[in-house]
This record gives sequence, C-alpha cells and structure tokens, in this order.
Amino acid sequence: MHLECENKITIRNKVIGGADLLICMPLVATDEKALLKEAQTALVHKPDLFEWRVDTFGQRLDRNSCRDILSKLRGLIGNPALIFTCRSHAEGGLAKLSAVKREGLVTAAIQSGHADIIDIELSNNKAFIQNILKAVKKSSLHMILSYHNFEATPDPDYIIDTLFQAREMGADIAKVAVMPQDFEDVLTLMQATLMARKNGLKIPAIAISMGALGKLTRLAGKLFGSDITFASSETPSAPGQIPTRLLHQAIAALQHSERPS
Repeated sequence: MHLECENKITIRNKVIGGADLLICMPLVATDEKALLKEAQTALVHKPDLFEWRVDTFGQRLDRNSCRDILSKLRGLIGNPALIFTCRSHAEGGLAKLSAVKREGLVTAAIQSGHADIIDIELSNNKAFIQNILKAVKKSSLHMILSYHNFEATPDPDYIIDTLFQAREMGADIAKVAVMPQDFEDVLTLMQATLMARKNGLKIPAIAISMGALGKLTRLAGKLFGSDITFASSETPSAPGQIPTRLLHQAIAALQHSERPS
C-alpha cells in the first residue's frame, strides 16, 4: 500500500498527494501557434495537469507576450492545472536565459493569474528563490522547488536531504529527477523517496529516474511516495517519458493489481 502525504494540495478539483498518481503533460513547442496546437492535441489524452516549458521559446518571449500567451493557453485547456516552468539551462533548459530574464517571465506568469504552479530550481541563488517565493505566497499559486541531475543518481542521503531542503525553503511540492546508470540507481531513487515520506516529508513530491532504465518510476511512482508523473504527447521534455496513452493503461493496471482479489 502506498503512502499518501499529509499536506495534500487541491488545485482545480485535483488532489496532489492523494490516492492517485497524477499525469502531467509538458508543452514544449517553440512558438505560440505551435504551442496552442500542441495543447489542443494533448487535450485528447485528458491529463491531470499541463506544464508549459517556456524556456523552449528562447529569447523571443517578453513579459507582455508571456502573459498574453498564458491567457490564450488557459482559455484553450480549460480546467486542468497548469505548471509554469522556465527551466535553467544548467538543469535542462533549452535556452541560455539570464536569471533576470527568467525571473521576469516567472513574475509575469504569477501576475497573470493563469498559472497554478511555478517550478524553479533549488540551484538558483537564494535571492532569486526568495523573490519568487514571496510573489507566489502573495498569490493563490503553489511552488515546486526542483533538482535535476542528467548525469548520475546521487546517494540516498543526498536525495532525501534535497527533498527536505525543498520543503524547508518553502516549497509546496518537492521535485527530484536523476539519471540512473543501472537498475540499482533506480532502486536508490525509489527507496530514498519512500524513506523521505516515512521520515516526515509531509508535502507532495515528484521523484523521477530518467531515461529508459527509469521508466518504472514514471508509472509506479505512487508506490514509493511520488505524486505526479510526466508523460509525452509528441515531443518529450525529458529522457524516458512514456506516451500518455500507454501510461494511462499501465497506471490503471497497477491500481487494479492493488485491489484484493
């Protein structure tokens, strides 16, 4: 039986940290027209959340156009929760945007009222994090503080400490995504997340082992304490993402197997 977190979050009628593993579909188009088309196509799969990876737009986007596109995107997707992410290049972002540029876009998203969750990296400097956190707390939004390692899987203590660090710095949701070199690394990620949950990580968590080896964590995350998984529609935003149709089927099969026969 999986462990539910204590501090559940309800956004647009979806409970993050509850009984269900929620599916988020990233939107990674590089211009407005393609973004809205990508979102329209993704709606067929009925995801629980969307994530707009705004870093895919590169330098072309400014605060005003960001707010305008967010308004159109919200009007198109309707009720599903929307994560706004301007990923730093050091942690997988597709453009080398300055901290000032990223902070401006994130602030514009918060002020727009069309995003529900903001995702920024723990590796940002303290002032950046505090500025965004202050703006989020003044709004009705929620914050993900995230850590990504595309090279390796740290030891269990590091993963656990990172999840708790996110919580202590004010995150509503803690995220860790790491790259496995073997199946032992996949087990490390799952065990560390489970231990964090058992040892008092009361907020929702996202824990992902990337690449082909880590696909198990994307469909069975709820079993070890992860609350959101990411699935692809057309173009994946990270290595190992499973097509949404297949992920829905796999999660349904796991949930059925949990019921006593």
